[in-house]
Amino acid sequence: MRPSLRLGNVAGIPVGIHWSTLLVVALIMAVLGTAVLPVGGPGVSRGLYWAVAAITATAFVASLLAHELAHALVARRRGVRVRSITLWVLGGVTELDDEAGTPRAEAEISVAGPLVSLALAAVAYLALLVFHGPPLILSAVTWFAFVNAVLGVFNLLPGAPLDGGRVLHAFLWWRYHDRFRADRTAARAGQTLGMVLVAAGILQTVMWSPVGGLWTVLIGWFMAGAARSEAFGHAARDGLAGLRVRDVMTPDPDLAPAWLTVEDFVSSVALGSRQLVFPVVDFSGAPTGSVSLETVLGLPPERRAAVHVAEVARRLPPDHVLTPEEPAERILRQSAAPVVLVTENGRVTGMITSADLTRVLLQAALRGRSRDGTP
Repeated sequence: MRPSLRLGNVAGIPVGIHWSTLLVVALIMAVLGTAVLPVGGPGVSRGLYWAVAAITATAFVASLLAHELAHALVARRRGVRVRSITLWVLGGVTELDDEAGTPRAEAEISVAGPLVSLALAAVAYLALLVFHGPPLILSAVTWFAFVNAVLGVFNLLPGAPLDGGRVLHAFLWWRYHDRFRADRTAARAGQTLGMVLVAAGILQTVMWSPVGGLWTVLIGWFMAGAARSEAFGHAARDGLAGLRVRDVMTPDPDLAPAWLTVEDFVSSVALGSRQLVFPVVDFSGAPTGSVSLETVLGLPPERRAAVHVAEVARRLPPDHVLTPEEPAERILRQSAAPVVLVTENGRVTGMITSADLTRVLLQAALRGRSRDGTP
């Protein structure tokens, strides 16, 4: 997931937030400022309610970051490279460049986050027992403790992509010495758990809490979808094992010279090609980006003779340039973009588009499933 705003580095790990995190902050502030705090600490000004609500919502986002940092720091200690942390509407995502090498390492990485959330809840509850302050503050601390306890317990439920699903995966991997079997079982558990949450959310919506029920449905729907995606990704990873980028790329694609006008590109290249996306190259043949037929079509015809390909090309992220001999699994780590280019000696020798990637992943998934005869 790409962050909308980068917050900087924490312990050398890039941290960012997705725009949807602002929705969570706004929702939490609304619930605290209009319902929770006025009941727990009556008799103060409306402005004070909202001020405490803002501080509490910020503290909760900080607790989400602490949860993800726990995953990241334990992963790094276990030799797993950490790419970034991104907070979003349903919590946070810690992106790892590698997978844990042993079941024990995976279990330790997975359980670290929920343990931090439960520890924060315990500290908050302890503070309530030891310190006696204004009812408004006690109400805010009580809410903070409660939601962190719920967060910790919920994340330990045994289904992918929750932390508990990864703990289950680690146990099955250790028990059966078969990572593929563990992948499949944890993903199925996640899909089942997600659909159970959807059903529970619908019941909750109809019976007593429409807002809470819809939120439960959203979480369950996301879980089920994420579990399906994870199952597909694991099968693809298994099927791609041993292959090189050369084995899956489309070789010698038609190129879009950056210096051509769009009109000349259309007449000399695009109309005679079967491609939807074209690598853009400079005078030396080095790739600089990509351009799609959809982008070209969006340019008014009267401007095509005055605009150069370089002006409408989409920038190519550095991680979207691979070499033919790299492991094909690297394809699965690329962020969303129209094309991944394959270069040799600085020149484009192949490309992998979204259509190519879909085809390769389907074939890889079939290869992976064929190991145990699953249809």
